[in-house]
Amino acid sequence: MRIVVTGATGNVGRHVVDQALARDLEVVAVARDPRALDSGIPRLRVAAVDVLDAEGVQNVLEGADAVVSCVGIGTSRTPTTLCSQGTRNIVDGMARHGVGRLVVISSEVAEHWAHQGPVKLWIVLPLLQRFLGATYDDMRRMDIVLWESAARWTAIRAPRIRPVDPRGSYRSSTAGPLRRGWSITAPDMAAALLDIVERDDLDRRHVYVAN
Repeated sequence: MRIVVTGATGNVGRHVVDQALARDLEVVAVARDPRALDSGIPRLRVAAVDVLDAEGVQNVLEGADAVVSCVGIGTSRTPTTLCSQGTRNIVDGMARHGVGRLVVISSEVAEHWAHQGPVKLWIVLPLLQRFLGATYDDMRRMDIVLWESAARWTAIRAPRIRPVDPRGSYRSSTAGPLRRGWSITAPDMAAALLDIVERDDLDRRHVYVAN
């Protein structure tokens, strides 16, 4: 299986690349500046491509079986189109080259809040949206891009992603936010992305994960 990993040098993306290679997958690691990646590793191809460059994205998708998108700018107050336009470029490229499967990172904040517990509903999520809402607004636009596409996508509604050592396991649910699902480690998030991209029962659905 050959997967394209966008945002491959980020907090989660670098773990996706490492874990995918450990699973004997072929990996095309995509980043604006991929110099942090070792291009000499077998089964790893490194590509310097900005996900907002539609032509560049289309070129790296040829021959791929799936895409794992780890694109993100963290939490920002500045309006952005990175998730929405980047995902549009990805799904357009997938359609052109016949790539079926896509898994992307979203956030619980981008989901309808009625599904949340009282602490998140009345305190946590409103604060995050007020101060760091630009990223979440763009993730909501990304949801529209996904629904309008023909791709077999899965969007992971992630809690806080922590850059710490893995716990070695994670929980997941398609029914709604997980009880006490406050965070997930970056390596465990990477494991969830790779587990889900190989499943065929989560097409065009949102999945919640947490440690």
